[in-house]
Amino acid sequence: MKAAKSIFHYLSYLQYPFIIIALFYAYKPLISDLNTIWDDFNKVLIFMGLGISLSTLQDTKKVQNKLSKKIWENPKYSRVFLIYLFSLIIIVIAFGLYSLLFTNNKHLQEISSGVVVFGIGLIGLLKTAIEMAENHRKDQTIPET
Repeated sequence: MKAAKSIFHYLSYLQYPFIIIALFYAYKPLISDLNTIWDDFNKVLIFMGLGISLSTLQDTKKVQNKLSKKIWENPKYSRVFLIYLFSLIIIVIAFGLYSLLFTNNKHLQEISSGVVVFGIGLIGLLKTAIEMAENHRKDQTIPET
């Protein structure tokens, strides 16, 4: 089982190529043609959603930096962050579904799939954040075996 965790942890590093591709599409309209900005923005959202989804494969027992450690060790901070993340997910997915199903604005329809994919990536991030909060709380007592 430990080998599988390690494999998934290393697979989580595939997030970086997707984020780099998203950055490419974010700057592409500025460099070449502003007429494709909505299509490129949709691609940014899709690749960021995929990158975030891959980042959720990381080992939740490890903390990446001091700020993360401060947040996850404090139950109050982690609760606030989880509520914020949950609210963000609701807003992003609701906006994506509204743009996909109900709007007549062609630009919103163009980015709707990207917004939904980004929201799905955030759902995976929420699951990982919950695990991080559970694994790093300082106020929990560790049962002895």
